[in-house]
Amino acid sequence: MNHTLRVSCNRQNLKVVRDFVGEFLAEYGLSVILQNQIILAIDEIVANLIIHSNQEDDSKFLDIRLAVENNEFRFEAEDGGASFSPSGYQDPDLLEHIRLAKKGGVGIALVSRIMDSVEYTTIGTRNFCRLTKRLA
Repeated sequence: MNHTLRVSCNRQNLKVVRDFVGEFLAEYGLSVILQNQIILAIDEIVANLIIHSNQEDDSKFLDIRLAVENNEFRFEAEDGGASFSPSGYQDPDLLEHIRLAKKGGVGIALVSRIMDSVEYTTIGTRNFCRLTKRLA
């Protein structure tokens, strides 16, 4: 992939990642809405990896890669934390979430609605999350 960034698994690095993605996307003349949607989706994935997969352990790192090929934006995050299995995930009932004023628990559903493709794979001790979004 074209652009890479390595950050420690610290919540404070979420801004670093958002800025990195925003600067990368700015080169492609996307609408502000589309840019912000992509940044939001990536922020949610990276936050989950930092908080849930790596327990905000500063000694662990995320490797982030970005690319645009064939008018498709591609994001990949790689880490060595606890893996996520989408087979055990069920989209929340959003109306029930709102009714109960629940906080959290809707990020993966949001990412799935924003991005065209969301993939999780594990190879050995490394986990990969890949997101794609068609730009035209």
